[in-house]
Amino acid sequence: MAQFMDVHHGMKGITADQLREAHQADLAIEKDEGVHFEKAWADPESGTVYCLSEAPSAEAVQRIHERAGHRADEVVPVPLTV
Repeated sequence: MAQFMDVHHGMKGITADQLREAHQADLAIEKDEGVHFEKAWADPESGTVYCLSEAPSAEAVQRIHERAGHRADEVVPVPLTV
């Protein structure tokens, strides 16, 4: 499976609890699309959230985020990791 990094904007002031809840919402349904969300990071000041996942496609990642109630603004492949 491929890795993807997705970015959410407009989440200014997000707390650790809110980030955890959003991540748990993804984890609860990720298997429906064959996705696995590995980690999430947030910058409450800028309102930017990043999620790293393994998935069959960027579209599968987006479908899970949409169903969980937080559509990503960008989903980009991460073809190279060191």
